[in-house]
Amino acid sequence: MSDLFDAAPREGHEPLASVLRPKTLDDVIGQSAIVRPGSILRRRIAAGALGSIILYGPPGVGKTSIARAVGNMLGKEFCQLHATRATVAELRKLSDEARIRPLLIFVDEIHRFSSTQADDLLAICENGTADFIGATTGNPYHALTPALVSRSTILQLEPITLEEMEEVVRRGLAHLQGQGIGVTMTPEQIRLIAGRSGGDARRALTTLESLAVGHDGPVEITEEMLEEAYASAAVNHDRSGDQHYDIVSAFVKSMRGSDADATLYWLARMIHAGEDPRYIARRIMIHASEDVGLADNTALQTAVAAATAVEKIGYPEARIILAHAALHVARAPKSNSACRGIGLALSAVTQERPALVPKHLRDAHYKGAEALGHKGYRFPHDDPRGWVEQDYVTGLEPGRFYQSDARDAGTFEKRADSFWEQVHGQPAPRRFPKD
Repeated sequence: MSDLFDAAPREGHEPLASVLRPKTLDDVIGQSAIVRPGSILRRRIAAGALGSIILYGPPGVGKTSIARAVGNMLGKEFCQLHATRATVAELRKLSDEARIRPLLIFVDEIHRFSSTQADDLLAICENGTADFIGATTGNPYHALTPALVSRSTILQLEPITLEEMEEVVRRGLAHLQGQGIGVTMTPEQIRLIAGRSGGDARRALTTLESLAVGHDGPVEITEEMLEEAYASAAVNHDRSGDQHYDIVSAFVKSMRGSDADATLYWLARMIHAGEDPRYIARRIMIHASEDVGLADNTALQTAVAAATAVEKIGYPEARIILAHAALHVARAPKSNSACRGIGLALSAVTQERPALVPKHLRDAHYKGAEALGHKGYRFPHDDPRGWVEQDYVTGLEPGRFYQSDARDAGTFEKRADSFWEQVHGQPAPRRFPKD
């Protein structure tokens, strides 16, 4: 919204990242799927029918820049609001003004909107009073109200690639040169800044600016200057948002996929970001049973021991214990039979008619039980094999829930299959039957 402060000339220093904001979508570096010719966004701009757009992605990938560029291309006044500071009265005033002149309303961190704010915004979206773009770092399908999601087009932005980030840095260098600030950097140093930015263009340009300004005359960037700039640099990892869940997901999928190096990388990302070691240990415990299970029963023992140890030790030494447990899960042979089996059994319990307990399995430790027919149970330990053939769930086919994941390795599950095949005289139920 225009006001006295917008009309006043800018005083003080404008950050490099702000100066280099794209004026149109042609100036945007990266996000080719969104800004390319023929994309949904381009077609809507060309038709003058933007409607409601949600830009979803991590910090620094261009959400605000794209929104401003869209406003320029539409020729509409760009009204920027922040969800934590915008009032309901301000939204309603914008709605009234949009009936007089064309507006593009941009709301940053829209996932922080209150229900009252969201209701007023919905009225603007439904009536088409103004075009609207919202920016969020949280998954819209989790962080926003279903009503707002259903009325908006969701466009997901990805972190900028290393090569694109190098282009961002070079564009920053060219601008500084044009302002009379001579900066000399090697291609390796440009790549370093690009890589250390974590896909965040704003971070890359801020680092470049901090290295370049404040010198008397031209400056040649040294390794010492770079080390100082990154001495306490953080790694992107929002422990309450998508970044948290995405990295945890990558960690557990790397353990499941038996990639030891990837497991250690994602573990290091979480440790570096200050993730609670008890939380990491709990995830390792879950996957010791879910993904290793009967293939190596000691994986759960290791995970439980690690959870106990990190409670007593904490960082920094807890990193070693977590690595030990995570690598055990990653390197162990895999079996999903326990997780899959209980999932199938629970599905049957919730969706099918309950099975009756066979009479010979019912409690017989009271007077009158035999008269009720609670008899006939055969004690397996009385048989030399330790097993007798009897009905435990009437009509339940073998392998309905449990199917062995035993493979060629000499795992517990493989040894158990061989033992019971010998006792039963029947092949063990397998998820992947032998040829």
